[in-house]
Amino acid sequence: MSGKIAAGTVRALACAGLLGLLLHVPYGIAATIRQLVEVVDIKNVSVSPDGRLVAFRTEQASIERNTYETVWYVQPVDGTSAPRRLGDGGEMLPDGGGSSKPELPVWSPDGKWIFFRAVHDARIEVWRAAADGSRTEQLTYGTANVRTFSLNPDGSVLYYSVGATRETVIDAELAEYDRGVHIDRTVMLGEALFRSGFQGGRLATQRLKGGVRLPLLSGVPDHWKALELSTGVTTELASGRYPESPVTAANLPPAGGEIVRVAEDRGSKRIAVLREQSDQQGRAGQRSVALSMLPSIKSGRLVKCTAEPCTGKQVTDIAWRPGSDEILFTVSERDSELEQSIFRWNVVTGDVQPVVRSRGQITGGGRWGPEPCAASASALVCVAAEADVPPRLERIDLESGSRTVLFAPNQVLAQDMKKFVRVQFVTWTDAQGRRYTGQFYPSTARDGRPPPLFIVYYRCTGFLRGSVGDEWPLATFARSGIAALCINAAPLSDDAIARYQQGLSAVEGAVTLLAKQGAIDSTRVGMGGLSFGSEVAVWTAMHSDLLRAISVSSPVVTPMGSLMMSLGGEEEHSRMRRYWQLGTLEETPDHWRQLSPTYHIERMRAPVLMQMPEQEFRYALDFIVPLIRRHRADLYVFPDEQHQKSQPRHKLAVYDRNLDWFRFWLQGYEDPSPDKVGQYRIWREMRDAVPARSARSGIHSGG
Repeated sequence: MSGKIAAGTVRALACAGLLGLLLHVPYGIAATIRQLVEVVDIKNVSVSPDGRLVAFRTEQASIERNTYETVWYVQPVDGTSAPRRLGDGGEMLPDGGGSSKPELPVWSPDGKWIFFRAVHDARIEVWRAAADGSRTEQLTYGTANVRTFSLNPDGSVLYYSVGATRETVIDAELAEYDRGVHIDRTVMLGEALFRSGFQGGRLATQRLKGGVRLPLLSGVPDHWKALELSTGVTTELASGRYPESPVTAANLPPAGGEIVRVAEDRGSKRIAVLREQSDQQGRAGQRSVALSMLPSIKSGRLVKCTAEPCTGKQVTDIAWRPGSDEILFTVSERDSELEQSIFRWNVVTGDVQPVVRSRGQITGGGRWGPEPCAASASALVCVAAEADVPPRLERIDLESGSRTVLFAPNQVLAQDMKKFVRVQFVTWTDAQGRRYTGQFYPSTARDGRPPPLFIVYYRCTGFLRGSVGDEWPLATFARSGIAALCINAAPLSDDAIARYQQGLSAVEGAVTLLAKQGAIDSTRVGMGGLSFGSEVAVWTAMHSDLLRAISVSSPVVTPMGSLMMSLGGEEEHSRMRRYWQLGTLEETPDHWRQLSPTYHIERMRAPVLMQMPEQEFRYALDFIVPLIRRHRADLYVFPDEQHQKSQPRHKLAVYDRNLDWFRFWLQGYEDPSPDKVGQYRIWREMRDAVPARSARSGIHSGG
């Protein structure tokens, strides 16, 4: 037998070991963890030109393969038959945040085909699938990845653009590897320099441009080609020639706020516009969006929606109702970010009529960023989800508002949630009268006392797999005897300390409320968070005696992170001033010492589990290392991961370890699995080193 083990075998063994760990967890709990990872998401919903069919793509994690299985479907909008499988959608195109890029299919004018980009074997090409399910075929075969594509008006020609060839990009990566990487403002100093992230189905060297990670040579201009679909003949478009592109914000005249979304009516060429505007207090996170319409791209006459439903609201999506004078717009509730409503605005009469109101989300199922509904003349097709109901596809009648489920791929999980988990919407106010909302997962009392509580802070939209980042299995916590609460951050102050204190106040108020109700034990509280949620968790641990343990997945503001990002120039300096009011260490030394936990290691009394992506953990080593040396932190780093982890096995491991962590600190429980002996040895050492908690069981806000 060879001394080498194939990479696939290593992956299989690793997966078998991970699944083996779950076998030591009671079936109901283990099943929930895996079900949360393997939720089927529905994306890229698009209605055919005649309004009869809807196309959509499903994405589901495969733990065994450590990838996502994607499938294109077509279904009648009226729901008269089940979805028809069209074909494999290829690998996910990552969006840089741990999810996939939204990318609608293009329908042929006759509604017989959908066209889409797909990644197979590290090649991005254009494919098409017949709407009757008869065939799926690759259309482009090039040496470079397809960046974008479109059809001509009659659907006979496919236009597509490419950049540098795949071979040229690989040669550029290897040349840097051999000759050394030149460090400039586009290089992320805290990350790997060679092939640091997934781009186009492969690990690729990346550069930072405009806040987005892009592969090498991404600046090579688009080169356009034309494929005659009837003959299969491809021709090169002359330099400077390219097909007409859809209207974007860049095409419109600037006027009164940043344009965040546009939608063009194909028939009349009228343009719906959303412009974001700060309120009079100028507080970040408390933005209103102005809805308006331009009669044409060249028109300077802006028609504004002045009715109450579109005034001072969080309008999150817009679309034209085909063959009408109506713009369909979605409003998310400002206070909760939970409920959504859809309205019809007639741009000729000014009349606004409600279509539907939902207690959850009807635009995307709760992932970061909305997935817009698709519109026909008579109905919307939307991805709907609530905190305790996983995503499904629904038809919403535009006149009556009646809702019909078209496709429910997560029905088993939905039934389990209904049977075992009761999610409650809760609201409370703090001492300053600020209102907070959240989703509460109650648990049962054990040993004659209320259950402990786990809190995650940031956003609680759609189906909750674990709040932003999906790292804390809230339903599984509740089934394991730990009540769980996801808190929606209230409108955020521009001042960093005020933001953090507001988060602390929200947490204190929630614990007080639930403890008074006898729903939780206020002396056994844990907390977690990603991104801003991580910052609030660390701040709460620093400035109160409330928490027994915390779990974070993102770095916090530290001098090392600031140094590593400082090559970004004025753009990065402006960001530090805007969000944290921080200059250099020499410019704002007092504020650095007040804000950054690096200067307050001794105040971190709660032990910290850190499960961080490889692309970010180095930015906070000046905070992490001192905690580890004091036995107050345990660090796990996940290779090839970005801000939000995406690899299915990584998500499963994070869920499992977070469950173990909080059961250890809040319940005194240790999983008997022999594979976890080392984990618990470290945690027991941490427990022995934790400073004695305050004798007070109450709550206070530290300075």
